[in-house]
Amino acid sequence: MSEPQKNEKKQPMVILTGPTAVGKTKLSISLAKSIDGEIISADSMQVYRHMDIGSAKIKPEEMKGVPHHLIDILDPEVPFSVALFKNYAEKALTEIYERGHIPIVSGGTGFYIQALLRNIDFNGENNTSEGKENSGEYRRELEKLADENGAEYLHEMLRTVDPVSAVSIHANNVKRTIRALEFYHLEGRRISEHNLQEKQKENAYNACYFVLNDDRERLYARIEQRIDEMMEEGLVEEVRKLKEAGCSRNMVSMQGLGYKEILAYLDGETSLEEAIEILKRDTRHFAKRQLTWFRRERDVIWIQKNEFDYNEERMLEFMLDKMREHHIL
Repeated sequence: MSEPQKNEKKQPMVILTGPTAVGKTKLSISLAKSIDGEIISADSMQVYRHMDIGSAKIKPEEMKGVPHHLIDILDPEVPFSVALFKNYAEKALTEIYERGHIPIVSGGTGFYIQALLRNIDFNGENNTSEGKENSGEYRRELEKLADENGAEYLHEMLRTVDPVSAVSIHANNVKRTIRALEFYHLEGRRISEHNLQEKQKENAYNACYFVLNDDRERLYARIEQRIDEMMEEGLVEEVRKLKEAGCSRNMVSMQGLGYKEILAYLDGETSLEEAIEILKRDTRHFAKRQLTWFRRERDVIWIQKNEFDYNEERMLEFMLDKMREHHIL
């Protein structure tokens, strides 16, 4: 039995991802209008209200009537995570399928996409009553250690038992650090090993996984141009208002690109020129890491913009052809 036939029993899903500033938003709207689709944002920053400029959030008028999900759903003080993303996205998927529409998961956070596509389990906790009781007691112990010694102390504990998780979890993200330590304590194995096993799982959906890419020099030039535009649109003022509202660098939201650099400027740690240069450099590095991630993913269909002479109609027709091959259309 061919792969497309096997996939027919699964619900359809289209993924459109790629590095930051490559042009995913515009193409996703054209695609959604072509297939009667609805867009689920796979972006770790666009979930936050009041964080519009730095996250390059799509404006209502740019949506052109296409329904969007997982945008402006949380306040900045709420820590967003891959597990939360998966919960919200699955709820949106249910509603989209009920309406008879096709979901388009669009955004640049590869781990979010992988978690949804492969139905990765992030719970993995001991389900016995004894395990839950021990878990609560141990969690309180860890929370006390964090309060008394700081987030870095807890992160160092994690680095000792699970160095792989310590690399992927930010030192300030106490909640995720505790969860990883708790998993090790209860299960006797590393949560990074559990997550690796989950990643090997078969796709849970009949998916077309498109990655939009461009010539590196053009992509880097577009990144710099976008950051210049953000500055003109008022990024400094946006971050200043967030700071005045009580947002600080220990929040997950304020660790996002564009926010932590401008916050450092507002705190007097750098000049504005230095903050902008750091932001441009770090965004280029981020785009490079995104591409490395997507190259490691399986079943990816690359759309190299220069190979289509930057013609959106040709890119769209290519995508529609691939979707027909996968029996999505």
